[in-house]
Amino acid sequence: MSYGKMNTSIDIVSSAPVKDADGFVAKGDQIVASIRAYKEDRHGNERWANMAAFSQATSLFRFRKIPNVAITTSVFIVCGDERYRIVSVEDVRGRGMYIEVLAEKQEGTVR
Repeated sequence: MSYGKMNTSIDIVSSAPVKDADGFVAKGDQIVASIRAYKEDRHGNERWANMAAFSQATSLFRFRKIPNVAITTSVFIVCGDERYRIVSVEDVRGRGMYIEVLAEKQEGTVR
């Protein structure tokens, strides 16, 4: 993976309780890291057909491993105005250099 392909800016966001000035606790987002990544949306090629176990995943992200930051299914990815829930995290080729994330796009709900 080269920097030329990593041309999408993403934010890795953690949902944590935030206390406001009045002392009330609300759920808020805290940006853990802002990085560049390679993004691939789901389409009908052979690679996505082989990932049938992750049928709910709509996008794939690849980025360099961030020191002292654990990427788990408890954090979210924000790309532009879209929010993605992480379904799977994998170390690419077990070398500890790149992380591959399968994520599901979160749709807004109307009440």
